[in-house]
Amino acid sequence: MIRILAADGMEKSAIDKLRGTGYEVVEQYYEPDKLGGALRDFDAVVVRSKTKIRETHIDEALGSGRLKLIVRGGVGVDNIDVDYARSKGIQVNNTPMASSASVAELTIGHMICLARYIHIANVTMREGKWEKNKYEGVELAGKTLGLIGCGQIGRLTADKAAALGMSIVYTNRSGPKAEIPYRYVSMDELLGISDFISLHMPLAGGAVITSAEIAKMKNGVYIVNTSRGALIDDDDLIAGLDSGRIAGAALDVFVEEPVTNKKIITHPKISLTPHVGGSTLEAQERIGEEVVSIIREKFE
Repeated sequence: MIRILAADGMEKSAIDKLRGTGYEVVEQYYEPDKLGGALRDFDAVVVRSKTKIRETHIDEALGSGRLKLIVRGGVGVDNIDVDYARSKGIQVNNTPMASSASVAELTIGHMICLARYIHIANVTMREGKWEKNKYEGVELAGKTLGLIGCGQIGRLTADKAAALGMSIVYTNRSGPKAEIPYRYVSMDELLGISDFISLHMPLAGGAVITSAEIAKMKNGVYIVNTSRGALIDDDDLIAGLDSGRIAGAALDVFVEEPVTNKKIITHPKISLTPHVGGSTLEAQERIGEEVVSIIREKFE
């Protein structure tokens, strides 16, 4: 019997479909020092963001020769040593389309929260305050949104922002794309002209937003990160917020999760969500369906 480890859980209907097909599905999280040994007993493992599969885990799993498939239920695969796994004959897949719409909608939601102070006004009203005169916001219409990375999620975010009357520019590590109907600019130009900046790229190296980039931004810029926490230097972000160069920031992802940086958690100019970009009913159902399809294609 094919055994599948759902290390970070899986949508119930997906588990039911797999079990109904005759697969054994085990839902269990393993601490990093136990994961490699556990993987020896499975043919496939499905992870989300919490579990990280590194070279040492793969080496341990190879002891039985059983593990043939790693699936990341989501977009990025930086929590998996993909090249190493593939070099050992282990297939690695993700589900890039399934949660894209949900992440894009959350990005727009955070932009509106920042522009209209929803994130902090909600808190102060619950404290019994009526600070109406403090919360004069801005409209999204007529503003420029700069996308750092314009893959599937970035493109959907751009389309939704354009529908709200925003002008869109983007920059990519790989350069301009003919199929993207928005203006491609250099990183420096994007930083200088954008009223809102949103990050949509995998983590490949260090932070792409540091004090050097912040110094090139317009005064009063808003920054949204629903991609990877380490793309922004936390200390430089706080300094930019405190100086006023950055009017507000929205974060769904963090260097360390759960986030423990008190300056990030308590800053009144930061809108926070606990890495819920793909946490919608629809996205989870699509992820589950895509995971089932990948597993069946591999083993049937």
